[in-house]
Amino acid sequence: MWWTWDPFLKEVFRFSLCSRGITLAMQIVFNTLIPDHKADAFSPPHTSPDSTGDHLTEFLLGGLGRWDAEHFLFIAEHGYVYEHNMAFFPLLPLCLTGLANGPLYPLKWMLTLRSRLLVSAALLNCFCFTLAAISLYLLGCVALQSRSSAFLASLLFCMSPASIFMTAAYSESLFALATFIGLWLLEKHMILRGCIFLSLATASRSNGMTNVGFLLHAVVQSLVNGSRNCHRMGRTFLGTFVVILPFALFQYFSYSRFCLASATKNKVPRELVKLAITKEYRLPGAQFPTWCSTYLPMAYSSIQSEYWGVGFLHYFQLRQLPNFLLALPVILLSTRAIWEYFQANPYLCISLGLRTVQLKSSSGYCGHRVFLYVAHITALVVFGVLCMHIQVKKTCIMYRENSKINVH
Repeated sequence: MWWTWDPFLKEVFRFSLCSRGITLAMQIVFNTLIPDHKADAFSPPHTSPDSTGDHLTEFLLGGLGRWDAEHFLFIAEHGYVYEHNMAFFPLLPLCLTGLANGPLYPLKWMLTLRSRLLVSAALLNCFCFTLAAISLYLLGCVALQSRSSAFLASLLFCMSPASIFMTAAYSESLFALATFIGLWLLEKHMILRGCIFLSLATASRSNGMTNVGFLLHAVVQSLVNGSRNCHRMGRTFLGTFVVILPFALFQYFSYSRFCLASATKNKVPRELVKLAITKEYRLPGAQFPTWCSTYLPMAYSSIQSEYWGVGFLHYFQLRQLPNFLLALPVILLSTRAIWEYFQANPYLCISLGLRTVQLKSSSGYCGHRVFLYVAHITALVVFGVLCMHIQVKKTCIMYRENSKINVH
């Protein structure tokens, strides 16, 4: 029904599908021509392709299973075997397992489980990406109060240089879809429904927790302006609990997996035990990690720090200068957008958007509805530069930058 009255929406649908097709084609070409970088990354043993279908799948989609995609595919196939697997949240592996052992299960006679997982990842992420682009357009229409600006934001989202991560077996597309729909529903004042989608975002990536800021800001703003709607505040706090719940449950699962005596009963295939011994990966029950004995056992932050060196200024090393240069364009682009919004709305920014102000125009990039998104990108930029691997930050900020504030 939308196609009949909104040509922008129809074009976003077409353009997003075309961008996925081009991305897949480029992946095949570059994966064939350019040899893989031999890095000391996670590389579990794979079942050798034993059919024409497996070889064809590896040729067409093999490039989608590199780097962090190895973790997601491994978890979908074997579950959470090693401690460092707990850094990858469960929604994407669950979806991949469901597709591979559900709709694609009849193909088991010609495709191994890994091949079916690769096909599932490509289909799922292309589907989620297309819906994410449409959802972003709908969100932009509400937040920007401008269909043309929302249309441009959706096209930029599809053309992001980080686009390959939205097609590979990464959780970015799933996260973007859940986040955009959730924020759109919040803009429509459908708090609980929006929070259900935002909880799915948290179940796919840890930074889904930052979406809680959209909820809490509304509560604080109401208190500052003297408006105390107890019913709405109650729904907001309930929604906040819903958004945080997947993170808390996953941390409890991590604790029960690696910190309880019952963990020793988990059976691990022999080849995976051999890999753990060779690479010094920690298995359940082998030795309790140090984070198990902390006051508030938090597997995620501890694993990120131990295995990836994530922490405040941990990445500020001379040998990482090329990665900082790689991320510099995104940092500058983000900073420029943030600064221009501040120049257009100094009082709104200084008051943290808590005071109601009369603006000349409420539409477009400088409208008051955009403040929370600018604050969000500001927090991501600062945290990304100071605490994250800078190349990870580049990827994370790139697609959010294109999708939320590059419309300026």
